[in-house]
Amino acid sequence: MTAVPDWMRPPRPEGWYADDLDTLTGAPRHTELIDGALVFMMSPQRVWHTRMVTALVNVLTSQAPPGVEVDREITVRLDRWNRPEPDLVAAAAPYDPSRTFYVPEETLLVVEVVSPESAHRDRTVKLRKYAEAGIANYWRIEEEAGAPVVHAYELDEPTRSYVPTAIHRRELRTTTPFTITLDLDGLVPGRRN
Repeated sequence: MTAVPDWMRPPRPEGWYADDLDTLTGAPRHTELIDGALVFMMSPQRVWHTRMVTALVNVLTSQAPPGVEVDREITVRLDRWNRPEPDLVAAAAPYDPSRTFYVPEETLLVVEVVSPESAHRDRTVKLRKYAEAGIANYWRIEEEAGAPVVHAYELDEPTRSYVPTAIHRRELRTTTPFTITLDLDGLVPGRRN
């Protein structure tokens, strides 16, 4: 039987806290915390996913107004027990090179690019958790015949749940959380018009 590495042992009987991620040595690079449990990606990421995230970061960074940072693969500290790592975050926060997470109050948009191993979390668990934390905008990007499809959600503040606002194919134009225009087909190599 294989021994469990020390980094996998919770530091207390009630599990992990969000702040534990900053001192967790030995864990895989993309480790997140959901309901006090560590979640990490074990399988390699597909090129479609990594190219989509890179293209989105580049395009959104070029369109973001001053004071809005766009980052990939940085966690959002939702509460003491939850610190997921979305594929992309747009936040109204000053640049801080030592930052390891954003908080919901400064997070304008979270984006998840769905992979087979993350589909359930991206479509249900994270959708609910981001809304309950008060993050105003959530995009879930699915692959449809090689092309990206953006499922956009906006927070309904009184119910702290997301309302679907649009499904974008080929092009996305919005003013929420800031003015954004995306040629979705242009984000994928070989699909440009």
